[in-house]
Amino acid sequence: MITSTHHSGFVVKDLTRAVKFYRDVLGLKIYDSFDLDGEELSRGIGYENAHIRGCLLWAGPGHILELLEYINPPFIDRPTEDRNALGAGHFAFTVDDCEATYQMLISEGVRVLNPPAEPLPGVKICYLQDTEGNWIEIVEISDTRTPTNDLGF
Repeated sequence: MITSTHHSGFVVKDLTRAVKFYRDVLGLKIYDSFDLDGEELSRGIGYENAHIRGCLLWAGPGHILELLEYINPPFIDRPTEDRNALGAGHFAFTVDDCEATYQMLISEGVRVLNPPAEPLPGVKICYLQDTEGNWIEIVEISDTRTPTNDLGF
């Protein structure tokens, strides 16, 4: 039985560059880092002779962002940038001001996928790509937002 979430992860080409973005631009704190290889890692991730470098970043109460650079086997490029592709994922960050954060991230050179919008009353969102092409979402939720259950779950 699941007791909580632990982390979300992104595969990156350049771990150093990715850590600089999440630490220096978004302000996440480094929790741990590692350089792993050997039989147990290979068995754990399902690749022979596996070797990875990684960093765990504290993303706020209850969640960690894991960045992984595959040394062996080497990374493969994503075949599509479409957000609606099966298996696509993103990491969402709560922000105080969606528009200001959007402008700051543009100044840092992130790739913009769409400008801020308000798809639900009291919820502003925006999708961008980090320095490695992973999708991030910034979310501003007003104090007046009341969740609904329109789908009947």
